[in-house]
Amino acid sequence: MSQDNHNEPEPGGASRPGSGSQPPPPPQAPWSQQPQWGQQPQWGQQQPGQPLPPYGQAAAPGWSNPYGAPYGTGAPGGYQQGPYSQGQYSAPPKPGVIPLRPLGLGEILDGAFQACRRNPAATFGIAVLIQAVIAVLTVVFGQSLLAPISDIGLESDLTDEQAMSLGATALTGGTALTIVSAIGVLLMQGLLVIPVARAILNLKTGFGQTWALARGSMLRLAGLGLLMFAAAAVGLVAFIFIVVMLIEFLGPLGIFLTVAGVLGVIAVFAWLSVKLALAPAALVAEPRGVFASIARSWTLTRGNWWRTFGILLLTSVIVSIIVSVISTPITMLITLFASFGTAEAGADDLSAVLPVIVLTTAVSAFFGAIGYAFQAAVTSLLYIDLRMRREGFDVTLMKDQETAASSGPDFVPGRNLPPAGSGQWPQGPYTGTA
Repeated sequence: MSQDNHNEPEPGGASRPGSGSQPPPPPQAPWSQQPQWGQQPQWGQQQPGQPLPPYGQAAAPGWSNPYGAPYGTGAPGGYQQGPYSQGQYSAPPKPGVIPLRPLGLGEILDGAFQACRRNPAATFGIAVLIQAVIAVLTVVFGQSLLAPISDIGLESDLTDEQAMSLGATALTGGTALTIVSAIGVLLMQGLLVIPVARAILNLKTGFGQTWALARGSMLRLAGLGLLMFAAAAVGLVAFIFIVVMLIEFLGPLGIFLTVAGVLGVIAVFAWLSVKLALAPAALVAEPRGVFASIARSWTLTRGNWWRTFGILLLTSVIVSIIVSVISTPITMLITLFASFGTAEAGADDLSAVLPVIVLTTAVSAFFGAIGYAFQAAVTSLLYIDLRMRREGFDVTLMKDQETAASSGPDFVPGRNLPPAGSGQWPQGPYTGTA
């Protein structure tokens, strides 16, 4: 009996070498070039020694794409193109509310909303608390003005002494309320950068945790608010003095120059507001001192002023419209249906209007706090976006993503690195209690 030259097929359909019925398997790379256990190939590259299966044929059992579904599933013909194929684009990761790359307008707005939604206590809770304090001070200030007027009576003429007393009370209380409001807004912008930054890596942040992580920055935020208020007050006083002198010496021409000067002051105020808008976020997130955070914001907005201005203006308009649409009908209903006595009694005793003032102020503060929280989240993401555009901060975030799970529950992205361009820590390395 003669022996044939072909061999019996192997189980599973493969044949022994030399059978001639099927081509031999592709050559494998040497063992030294094979990836070791637990080692992943480079992103966007084919695994060494592992060829892609032909179209319509599933890959070998046990070999799958670690960044997606196994080959041979989910695509027409049983073949799914994976990131190991040469020349294919690989999208940046998105571990949290935004993708780790420079952002567009829609991604900033959506990321801010998602960050607030995922951390409501740390975002809306802090905003409501700060606005509640401001609202209480506003009611106390209103009561301090209503009480003397109620004692004097609306039909009585004010003496010079009484007028001066009321003027001094209004000026002092209004100035103090303005300072507190400015500091409160800066506190909100600085505090909310922590939950927003952590939400980028899908880390949730609680109400108390936010205050603990920003504890070392509170005094500096207050100092930043006082400095900005003092600068604005000095500028306003200087402008009023110049206007008075122009009208005094130039007459009608001085009035024309005053109108032009007002427009110029508005333009300068808008320019400075945008240049300094990121200072609270830089002060808390990196962290930095008061003047260093101002310089940091000035640098980040260089060459991006119009884009920053447009995003902040659009956000402010959207928030103002939404808050007005919701809060205005409620305050009108409160004013119409609140019971505070007859009209004659209210004319004789202005303090009877106090319940209405309290209710309307509370409603305005609540919905205003929600709007402020969203605006602060947008400002925080804008700060992070400008860092990604200028410094490649997205690469730092990718590295932080790998170490976030092992860095403890109080990990804040970007705080484990020195601030860009400084060469050293402003207050020592981050220890979780900045």
